[in-house]
Amino acid sequence: MAIDERLVGALHLQSLSAGDLEGERGHAHGTFQTSTIAALLDGAYDGDVTFAELAERGDFGLGTLDGCDGEMIALDGSFLRADVEGRLHPVPPEARTPFAVVTRFRPLHSLELAGPLSDEEVRAAIDAAVGHGERVHAIRIEGSFAAVRARSVPRQNRPYRSLAEVISEQHVFELGPVEGTAAGFRFPDAAGGLNVPGYHLHFASADRSRGGHLLGFRLEQGTAQVDDSVEVHLELPAGVELPARGAAAEDLRRVEREG
Repeated sequence: MAIDERLVGALHLQSLSAGDLEGERGHAHGTFQTSTIAALLDGAYDGDVTFAELAERGDFGLGTLDGCDGEMIALDGSFLRADVEGRLHPVPPEARTPFAVVTRFRPLHSLELAGPLSDEEVRAAIDAAVGHGERVHAIRIEGSFAAVRARSVPRQNRPYRSLAEVISEQHVFELGPVEGTAAGFRFPDAAGGLNVPGYHLHFASADRSRGGHLLGFRLEQGTAQVDDSVEVHLELPAGVELPARGAAAEDLRRVEREG
C-alpha cells in the first residue's frame, strides 16, 4: 500500500533496504528511521539494525529494542534503555532495534520556558516559535520538571502481540521533582503510519538513572531547542512496506498518550 505522495515530497523521504546501510551516514538536519510505526503497531519487534549502525547515523533520538524490550532514548551519543521500572541502562552496540529515529542534533531554534507549564503549554510555545508543521523537527527540552509521568514495557516473546495489547500491560511511573531532558520529534500530521504525528518524546533524568516514554509532564523552568530535519532516510526491514496515510490512527493515540 503506497504512502501519500504529498508526504514523500514534503519530507524528502528516501527509502533504504538493510543492504543500503553500508556507506549511508547521518547528515546534519536529516533524520534516519528504521522501520515504521505501523509495523511496530502490528507486532514487528525483531530488530534488524544494530545500535552500532544506528550511532553512525545519529546521536539523538528514541525508539525501542529487539523484542520491544523497553524504551530507548539517545542523548549526546549515549543510547539508554528504560526498563519496566523506569531504570536506565546503557545499550550495548551489538543490541538491535526494530524501530528507532535518530538525528545528529544541531539546534537551529532555542527558547526559554518560564513555568510552571503543562506539557500542552510547552508544545504550544514550541509550535508558536518554530511553525512549519509540515516538517520534521527534533525537540530537546531541558530543565526542572515538577512532575513526569512515564512508562515502559516488558520484553516480548513470540508469537508477538500487537503493540496496543502490549501497552495494556505497560508499567507507568511518576518521577519528580526532577532535573532532566525530554527528547524526541515532532512529525507532521500526514506522517501517520510512518511515524507518530505530532510530538513523540522520551525522558531521561539529569543523572541518567531514570526515564521512559513520556505520557505527560509539568515543567517548572527550562529551555527548548529545536532542529529542523530536511530529509528522512527510512530503512525498511524485509517484509515491511510503506504505510498508507493515517494508518492506525486510533491505535497510535492509545499507545502514545494513554497511561
